[in-house]
Amino acid sequence: MEWLSAENVVAVGTAVIGVVASAVMVWYERRVPRRKRLGYRVQMDNPIGDDVRSGRANVRLGLFDETPGMSDATLVLLRIENDGAQSIAGDDYTSRERHGLTAVFTDRTIRGVSVTQPPGTDHLMDHFTAAAGLGYADGTLRIPRVPLNRGEHFKVLVLLSGGDVGCPIRLIGGIRDGEVRPNRSTTPDDQPPLFSRAARLITVLLTVCVVTLALIVVLRDDSPPPIGCAQGTLTVTGSTAFEPVMRELAEKYEEDCAGATITVDAHGSTAGVRELDAAGQESKNGSPAVVALSDGPKPGDFPRLRENRVAVSVFTLVVNDDIPLRNLSLTDVRRLYRGEIRNWKQLGGPDRPVLLVSRDANSGTRQVFQRRVLGRGEIANSSLDCVHKDDATAPLVRCELDSTDQVLDTVARLPGAIGYSELNNAIGHQGLHRLGLDGHTASVEDLEHGTSDSPYREIEYAYTYGQPPADSLASSFLSYVGRGSGQDVVRTHGHLPCGTPVGLRICGAG
Repeated sequence: MEWLSAENVVAVGTAVIGVVASAVMVWYERRVPRRKRLGYRVQMDNPIGDDVRSGRANVRLGLFDETPGMSDATLVLLRIENDGAQSIAGDDYTSRERHGLTAVFTDRTIRGVSVTQPPGTDHLMDHFTAAAGLGYADGTLRIPRVPLNRGEHFKVLVLLSGGDVGCPIRLIGGIRDGEVRPNRSTTPDDQPPLFSRAARLITVLLTVCVVTLALIVVLRDDSPPPIGCAQGTLTVTGSTAFEPVMRELAEKYEEDCAGATITVDAHGSTAGVRELDAAGQESKNGSPAVVALSDGPKPGDFPRLRENRVAVSVFTLVVNDDIPLRNLSLTDVRRLYRGEIRNWKQLGGPDRPVLLVSRDANSGTRQVFQRRVLGRGEIANSSLDCVHKDDATAPLVRCELDSTDQVLDTVARLPGAIGYSELNNAIGHQGLHRLGLDGHTASVEDLEHGTSDSPYREIEYAYTYGQPPADSLASSFLSYVGRGSGQDVVRTHGHLPCGTPVGLRICGAG
């Protein structure tokens, strides 16, 4: 599956949008409804008297015993802070009085007040004056219009009497484009939570869901099947040199297209073309479900067969490793295969008889060799075991085998043997090495780059009997071979797809 598909782009885009939406929601929850917010909380409410109404008995000495009316005294520490998103100025307070806020201590009487501020905020103390509205009466404390930057706070320590610990404490006042509300903290100097519980929960759930969705879509291998998938059965026959390509393409097509069964039965280009023609003549329903691969064009006596140019195949001569030669001239190769050179010492090699290992008459590889290299047919077969001459009058040993793999194995096994093969099959085979022709080494890369003049190459044809229906498995499979992943398979096996720019030029030239 290609990662950069339309589905994956949509999925990742959705994830990004979801995360951005979460951030925007948090920003909106944090800044828009409460752009300015003044929070307050009671950090201490403790008894210092011995009145049993508080539920606790206290030991007191000094001033608390000497001052009248202190038998039920309490101390309250009130923290007031800017826990919103913007600074609060003095004129942001909405009170009609000089002061900005009013703290009400229900059922208690204020006996004294002390204002404290954290380090670095000494400038706040200039606002706590009587002229600015600071004062108290009974259970009411007036707090001036103190400007607070974001995160700044101050504390008010209040000595009270006449009431119990835990009596309600309220802060009354308003902020333009904002609010005054109680907040909470687990310890006296904890900062208030940045986001509300609901905002945190929604943000986490939304982000997890969206990212999970994106991962599922990206990691799931749900690549769409090839366009025009067809069901049914199909037989691919013909070229043994191209058989590995067809087998892999058939397997991939079956994986992508459920209901398709493709059988690869390769036994030579000529035999495959004849089999296709016979099946077509016997078919009563038009084009049979058979595709024949051929190394090079079909013979001229099959007029009903329709060609599809698939790839450019490169072939090579191979020789047993005991022959140190790496290159032969085209003239010397022709002399070898006419039986004029019978010992390798005639070409500068060791004193060893030449053994010609060839393909049978049905082989497209052999036909390409004869057409592109020899310019004529090979001499007669003279051996069944590729070692001994069955015809004593033959100039040298020449045998014919049914497949490219048999040729390669025999050349690698017999000293002095020479044969030919499709290039990719020969690469890496132990016991033999490739021979260049007139200084040109067989190479698909050189062919594609225009730097190879090796004559031993041919177009790979796929034949059908007439034009198969557009919705048939044969038509769909051939389309699959000629595009996208099909071309990748062809190239992986050492062939140049006809669908590439260079392939189009070479295949078009024939």
